[in-house]
Amino acid sequence: MKKCILVLIVGVGAGLNLISCGGGTKSGPPSGLKRRVLASQGVSSSTTAPGLWFVNGQNDTIARVAPLSGGGSPGLMVLSPSRNLVVAFDASANTVYANSTATETSIGRVVLPGFTSSIVVPTADPAAYAAVPTATVNGFTFQGAVEFLNFATGSLLTIAVPNAQSVFSNSTGTQLLAFSTDSDAVWVLSPGAAAPPVDTSCVTNPPNAVCTMVQGFSRPVFAIVNGNTAYILNCGFQCGGTVNGQPAPASVAIFDLGSLTITQTIPVDAATMAFLGGSKLYVAGTPVTPGSPNNGLCPSSQNTAATNCGVLDIVDLGSMQVTSSVFITDGFHSRMDMTTNGQLFIGSRNCTNIGNVNKPNGEVRGCLSIYHTADGSVIIPPDNGDVNGLQGFTTRNVEYVAEDGQLRVYDTTKDILLINDFLPQGNINIVGYIGDVKAIDFF
Repeated sequence: MKKCILVLIVGVGAGLNLISCGGGTKSGPPSGLKRRVLASQGVSSSTTAPGLWFVNGQNDTIARVAPLSGGGSPGLMVLSPSRNLVVAFDASANTVYANSTATETSIGRVVLPGFTSSIVVPTADPAAYAAVPTATVNGFTFQGAVEFLNFATGSLLTIAVPNAQSVFSNSTGTQLLAFSTDSDAVWVLSPGAAAPPVDTSCVTNPPNAVCTMVQGFSRPVFAIVNGNTAYILNCGFQCGGTVNGQPAPASVAIFDLGSLTITQTIPVDAATMAFLGGSKLYVAGTPVTPGSPNNGLCPSSQNTAATNCGVLDIVDLGSMQVTSSVFITDGFHSRMDMTTNGQLFIGSRNCTNIGNVNKPNGEVRGCLSIYHTADGSVIIPPDNGDVNGLQGFTTRNVEYVAEDGQLRVYDTTKDILLINDFLPQGNINIVGYIGDVKAIDFF
């Protein structure tokens, strides 16, 4: 067997690193892996290093290389559009770490003023935006901000946004959408016009060059930005929204980023997560509004001990209507990924767990659902726990699922778990909690 494999880096902005293997040289990443996957894992044991561990996406094994920097308890990971950067949030120190995927080295870190569950890396530049709901701003009693993270300098630029919970960006990073907890408005930010080190334009005098507040939503929680259009999910009553004292229905707001207007609203059963696939928008949530399917209760046809069920609505963007709906597991849906063979993986957190995957005796059910786009059927895998990450491939019919702290591999041609517990190989012992999974090279 050859002692090294020559590979080419895939991705815009990736640098060239020469690896020798007898006769001749070719470019490749320092790790020598052709299909690199990163799993963020935190540990409590002093004998095991935390960080972003490399997984060989060709054969589902842990690579024998040092992990990338991610702090002591890394979880959420975000890739830049060109995959030249990967950033990870360390919840133990409220710090965001940035790494180059070309050199596989750290390029900086920035300490946030609080916890974040929403980070966006709009371009290939070493910069990101994070929504920090507990950030304090001197001179104001409210909390919340969208922070601009400059990894080259390790600095922050703060745009004060009350209770900022999540942030989304257009393709150039010139326009941001920020959603606040318990709010029916959307903040539209132009970060390039912000004045350092703290900009309070959203608080003192919107609309202005930095900030515009747009009303007419109902507890917005998630957005997909496609060109000049944003599909904004109105969570409604699932997130506490009301209208005239009555439960607010869920919907999808079609938002024009040029005119900053809602051009159409599409009623759906529930909405906390979505996936855009061609002319279809897949929208998931857990219904709690009267009049929704079974008022959020699982019908007898589901044959489950779970009381509540979630719903996946399929929206046709041509007719702007829901064309079909199916029941899925409940919880707060926050992950979706489509495989190349048309299987939509849907993950949630805080769902109803049934049975015990380690001691199966009857039904076992957790936070993962798999929707077959070909025939409209749904598979509920026999597993437990929150789903923190999903990653498919274009070259293999498998899906990586970070669920209940474990990294699992599903065969998407058979709907079965390939590897129940993703066991480490060799002397590398990943014993921590897997918080997310991302593929660098998957084409």
